Amino acid sequence: MQTVLITGCSSGFGLETARLFLERGWKVVATMRTPRDGILPPSEHLRILPLDVTDAASIHAAVQAAGPIDVLVNNAGFGAMSVFEALSMDSARDLFETNTLGTMAMTQAVLPQFRERGQGVIVNVTSIVTARPFPLISAYAASKAAVDMFSASLALEVEPFGVRVKLVQPGRSPTTSFGANAKARTLGGIPDAYAGFAQQEFAGMSADAPVTHAPDVAEAVWRAATDPSAPLRIAAGADAVALAASA
Repeated sequence: MQTVLITGCSSGFGLETARLFLERGWKVVATMRTPRDGILPPSEHLRILPLDVTDAASIHAAVQAAGPIDVLVNNAGFGAMSVFEALSMDSARDLFETNTLGTMAMTQAVLPQFRERGQGVIVNVTSIVTARPFPLISAYAASKAAVDMFSASLALEVEPFGVRVKLVQPGRSPTTSFGANAKARTLGGIPDAYAGFAQQEFAGMSADAPVTHAPDVAEAVWRAATDPSAPLRIAAGADAVALAASA
């Protein structure tokens, strides 16, 4: 029986991915900053561990507690909307610390066991916003674009050791808490000079258009983890698939 370690499982994409892998007979190590009982069905194949991907000691403890794993899913992260002019550098650093450096740190923590065994899969969940530019998310998009290029380069380094690296790129997902949290994290506010522009953009986000649902992402992660022929980048969700095709 294979084992997957998934970060950011408290809700949304991570929670749905953990549920899917459990249903399909895998051992699941579901991690989150603050573990909560009852969010996943009871199973002898499930472990819930605390993990803060920005804390080296927390990463070490979680990886040690998890033991040997076959797949790492780097899903932990947060979204934020901001006019760049109003964005503090501390806020930008927070985004990169979690979304980019957290992914890198988790990857570095598990790579030795994958390399030594000559097998393993790393799945990094980024975003389709890296396929083309969007306003009000410049720092967030940059943090995810950095993971895209990191993953593409890393894939070349570890391929000789039998280790695969894949990217899952979801679209906009209003049915999860991610989008709402991103809108709530309007870092620095919206300066008056940008108010009209921002209002227009927010209105467009509410329009009736294809979106991404958590099961779309879970299925894409499953494919990335289990299909050796899968491409490096896998779009997840109707809107993401359309954007990837037009990029």
